[in-house]
Amino acid sequence: MLGDFTYYNPTKLFFGKDALDNLGPELRKYGKNILLVYGGGSIKRNGIYDKVINILKKEGKNVFEDSGVMPNPTIEKVIEGVKIARDNKVDFILAIGGGSVIDYSKALSVSIHYEGNDIWEKYYERFEEPTCKIVPVGSVLTMVGTGSEMNCGSVITNFSKKLKIGHVFQNEEVFPKFAILNPEFTYTVPKYQMVSGIYDIMSHILEQYFSGTDDNTSDYIMEGLMRSLIHSSLVAIENNKDYEARSNIMWIATWALNTFIAKGKTTDWEVHMLGQAVAAYTNATHGMTLAAVSMPYYHHILPYGLEKFKRFAINVWNVDPTDKSDKEIALEGLDRMKEWMIKIGLVMNITDLGATKDMLEGIVNSTLVMAGGYKVLTKDEIREIIKESY
Repeated sequence: MLGDFTYYNPTKLFFGKDALDNLGPELRKYGKNILLVYGGGSIKRNGIYDKVINILKKEGKNVFEDSGVMPNPTIEKVIEGVKIARDNKVDFILAIGGGSVIDYSKALSVSIHYEGNDIWEKYYERFEEPTCKIVPVGSVLTMVGTGSEMNCGSVITNFSKKLKIGHVFQNEEVFPKFAILNPEFTYTVPKYQMVSGIYDIMSHILEQYFSGTDDNTSDYIMEGLMRSLIHSSLVAIENNKDYEARSNIMWIATWALNTFIAKGKTTDWEVHMLGQAVAAYTNATHGMTLAAVSMPYYHHILPYGLEKFKRFAINVWNVDPTDKSDKEIALEGLDRMKEWMIKIGLVMNITDLGATKDMLEGIVNSTLVMAGGYKVLTKDEIREIIKESY
């Protein structure tokens, strides 16, 4: 294992069927004015909203609401939320939802006390760190995939600039203070969204796995996480209320992107850059954009990371290496991954996500180039990968 690093994660997790019982005691640590952030209203239909409101009332909190957070939260929505928070002098942000809601809440947390009018440029173009007071965030997770409940990343979309950009903040105050993880809260998520989240988890692990050539402990951990995810995903698509499967998926999602398995790794993230560029043009669901570009990308970089792709095939997909070349083994691993992706219901091309041929050059130009994987792409290579994704 190579590389020096520091590891610290301050988020407290409460996991299980009774996890919400811990919300009240945690909220007592913060001020009275709470901004409740959520999406389209599903939490009102499934009863989670009422449970949380009752706890907030019992704790004597003043509750202000910021609803309507979209799957790809926009900078315009952030500006709107900042005004709500400022007008009501909020002390704490409570996010109820999945990654989009939590990412959005983090964007609010670093913007509420920022006095400039260039939030997008400051945080998502110049990638500056906050110099103002950060409003603390807590979360009640209702959809898994991003790991946002235990990291300091925030992805925001600017449709006017055709950009979807993530900022992994370096200030530990951006980490959620706590996260409530009850697998039962994910039961009512539609299958399309559940499957999208499952692939987001897989992609997070792969982005970190396909980097480096050293004997890294994190790679062994990631192989176990992927095997568990594959197994549990197949159970969950047959029975979405299988508690064991849903709890495994929820726990894997958190550990896939809470910074732990990245330690000692260079990490890739090019699949995310490709997928986010597609989303900036189509507004498609995040995990599906990743799925649609993954196979063309991994086939393209396979020759440059052949040993790791061979290991992936054997250790994750149980490919028998007998009498096969390294390339044959690696390709069989990708074939098995593709079969699994199709079986659980992922979208395998960007055309089905709304991408049209006239978007090609825009998507190519919006794709950021990363340097941590096995191949630093040229614009021509990005173009070929996107073409193969249609």
